[in-house]
Amino acid sequence: MSPLAAQEVTITSAQGGLSVTGRIVSYDGQYMRVESDYGPLTVDYSTVQCSGAACPDPAQYVPRLRISGEARATEILLPALLDGFARQADLTAQQIVTDDMLSGIMLLDAQNAPVLDVPVLPSNSAEAFADLVTFRADAALSFREILDVENQRAADVGLADLRGLGHAFILGIDALVPIVSPLNPQRRIDPGLLDAAFTGVVTAWPDGTPLSLHLGPELDGQADAFLASLPGDAASLTRHRDAAALSAAVAEDVGALGVTALSETGVAQAVSLVDTCGLVSAPRISSIKTQDYPLTTPLFLTLAQQRQPQIVLDFLGYLRSPEAHLIIRRAGLVDLGVVPIPLDGQGGRLAHAITIAGVDTPLTELQRMVQLMHARARSSLTFRFDVGTATLDPVSNANLLTLAHDIRAGLYDGRDILLIGFSDGEGPALANLELSGERAKRVRDRLLDVLGDDLPETVQIDTAAFGEALPIGCDDTARGRQANRRVEVWIGD
Repeated sequence: MSPLAAQEVTITSAQGGLSVTGRIVSYDGQYMRVESDYGPLTVDYSTVQCSGAACPDPAQYVPRLRISGEARATEILLPALLDGFARQADLTAQQIVTDDMLSGIMLLDAQNAPVLDVPVLPSNSAEAFADLVTFRADAALSFREILDVENQRAADVGLADLRGLGHAFILGIDALVPIVSPLNPQRRIDPGLLDAAFTGVVTAWPDGTPLSLHLGPELDGQADAFLASLPGDAASLTRHRDAAALSAAVAEDVGALGVTALSETGVAQAVSLVDTCGLVSAPRISSIKTQDYPLTTPLFLTLAQQRQPQIVLDFLGYLRSPEAHLIIRRAGLVDLGVVPIPLDGQGGRLAHAITIAGVDTPLTELQRMVQLMHARARSSLTFRFDVGTATLDPVSNANLLTLAHDIRAGLYDGRDILLIGFSDGEGPALANLELSGERAKRVRDRLLDVLGDDLPETVQIDTAAFGEALPIGCDDTARGRQANRRVEVWIGD
């Protein structure tokens, strides 16, 4: 926040009976939010009197979106997306560079008048969320979702649940891969062993070679996301200044094990994930889009306030467009564009389901499941849940908005949407079957809420449930169980 905006102002009601002093947190041209000793206060600026040097002038108002976050996103992807949005809206994007560093982007109209000011603060995921809580930023770009403790700090200063619908958006998805030295004969690793190694439970390779652990820079968002996903505290490991240094160090040490971004393996050898159930997880585009691949790292855009100026809302809508998806792909990320995954491309996981099916998953249920899928194609949109609940995670909330947007846009006119619920294998099979059904119905109900119960007459939404019948991960790891707790979207003609 600029020194001027950080100064205190006093707002007084029209009748003069109420007066509050505090600092301006945000102003959108109509509503002003003030942080005072009595807590946050949002007022219609036209109904109050404001005194103080920081009081905004409505006649000079320019919408502002202050963004803090990962340097890779703020310095490369964000300028490209704003430039693409500007071209589509007949605007001009002007980068503001100070001391050879990008410090902001201004969108100008045909008369060179500013229509959106976007100050940029290159930082990291942790600092970005801290900037939201201290009102230094309006949005955070991060490779991990906000932590419970960070979300609680946001609540303490009067911000809403930053994991909630309308706060967290997904710009794209990256993937992490384990890497080893080319001299290491290991070409596959069990996700459970990966977790055990990085939590210090396992300290040597199967042949007895001592393990050494490596990650990218301190506070790197993707490395932080990996550490946050571990089932325990991280073991002692070496952090490197960048991906190239990480790759070089791993390549030189036959006992080294590292984790890095898919596009930055360098001279090290990437290894695939194969769990104890025999399920192979490869970072393909389809498995990253569905997040069936367990080491995905979404790029989150988290907004402190749901109320935004119209031009910001237009920019958020642009992020769902094919033009934005192309820019996201060029930046090395997987975009959120929805793609169909035909049934004949999923033979591996169906064969695995048949192989491991027990008495709780009779052949007739598998046949019924395949019959439902046979006339449809799986959408890359997938919804996942917290343990034992029907609560959607932040990525699923973003997918919910995407599905609702596409329904409104007429992409599913004349087609049926089948939401199929699945569970992990923990607990009684009957309870898991019921829970998977509740999850599918929960997604349908949330979808109808977002649509305002305005579902086009030509679109039909049904649900089905098959419990633990089609696992895509082993239930002996937290990652496997998380992957299995899902609702898949299948689209029929």
